[in-house]
Amino acid sequence: MHPIRLRYGKDLVVFPSLNAPLTVITPKKAPGLLNEKRAMFAALDAPIGAAPLWKWLFPNASICIVFSDITRPTPNERIIPWLLEYLGNHGVARDQITLLNGTGSHRDNTEEELSRLLTAEVVENYLVVNHDCRDDADLVEVGVTTLTGEPARLNRHYVEADVKIITGFIEPHFFAGYSGGVKGVMPGVAGLATIMSNHGGHNLSSPQATFGVTEGNPLWEELRAITLSAGSAFLLNVTMNDDRVITGVFAGDVLAAHREGTAFVERTALFPVKERFDIVVATNNGYPLDQNLYQTVKGMTAAGRIVKPGGTILMIARCQEGFPYGGAYEQILRSATSAAELCQRLDAATETLAEQWQAHMQVRVQQKARVLLYSDMPDEDVRAALLEPCHDLAATLHQLVAEAAGHATVAVLPDGPTVVPYVRSAIP
Repeated sequence: MHPIRLRYGKDLVVFPSLNAPLTVITPKKAPGLLNEKRAMFAALDAPIGAAPLWKWLFPNASICIVFSDITRPTPNERIIPWLLEYLGNHGVARDQITLLNGTGSHRDNTEEELSRLLTAEVVENYLVVNHDCRDDADLVEVGVTTLTGEPARLNRHYVEADVKIITGFIEPHFFAGYSGGVKGVMPGVAGLATIMSNHGGHNLSSPQATFGVTEGNPLWEELRAITLSAGSAFLLNVTMNDDRVITGVFAGDVLAAHREGTAFVERTALFPVKERFDIVVATNNGYPLDQNLYQTVKGMTAAGRIVKPGGTILMIARCQEGFPYGGAYEQILRSATSAAELCQRLDAATETLAEQWQAHMQVRVQQKARVLLYSDMPDEDVRAALLEPCHDLAATLHQLVAEAAGHATVAVLPDGPTVVPYVRSAIP
């Protein structure tokens, strides 16, 4: 058996040999497109459920292109320059275009990060804007939220554009079903109060708010309603394999194209198992997804689907940024003395705090299992996050197996949340 290598930031760590039954869970390998750019241009000209993109264009039309931020693995450095080339080929001038970074409630991306995301040439020659969910002056009301009836607000650049183009990457998402599609807009370019209402416990507590479910998922259905209330948009989403090669391009109507994309991902990402495991080792699929603890909750949630009650999850994620996004997630975790206490408080909360949703998903996993973290974070920060630090991967795993007195079963998720394991008798 070849050594199992686990992504850790931009590096790899080797999984140790163990004296225990081992199940390695990886996505089914999808072949990469032979010519990514040609496939993308063909998809723009023959989209799903919509007119070709060139038919959306007219003289002096203002165009807003939403793109994913630095925490997402979307191949922006390829698809955005190609999209801009396509628009230029159809007579669109550079000053007609605004590139809007869909940060959601995340921090702004730096000039250097934007150059890496989009290429330096794009940043130098086009208007690139970081969405700011807290800037009321840049938000426009498009409807109301389901729970509170309060205004639902989206970024002005997006709402007021004549032509709206949403780009992104489709993969399983731990409470919205799948990424991509309407998520590029809501929460991507939404106001903080709008995001907080949608991501509250009333939606997260639904059993349908999970990997692989959109229709019937109250959280996703509100994302859909708010996005559609801002008017028609053209979707350009891609899928990728573990070599980060594009495997499919899904362009056209926001709902129809995303539906085809999620069906494609479902065939490669869902993985049934016969029973739960004593120990589940998972990554967050390396850089850029494991830059911080906030994002690492996604891999933790995937592992939680197949761990035995009272079992152990060992997360492997570099987390070089530690606690991100202005500290709200960190403050919530630090406000509790245990995961059980925090979970009880968040389950009963009637008001949603910024970044509460990520802490809520984390501590819900911790009601099922002990969670250890192998990372670059200082021990005191890991403990403040209500987790246990791990320094020696091999020694820790050997100890966990030994404690099970030879009866341990172990599962490994080398690709983190890009594969969705589930117990065969359970609904995925």
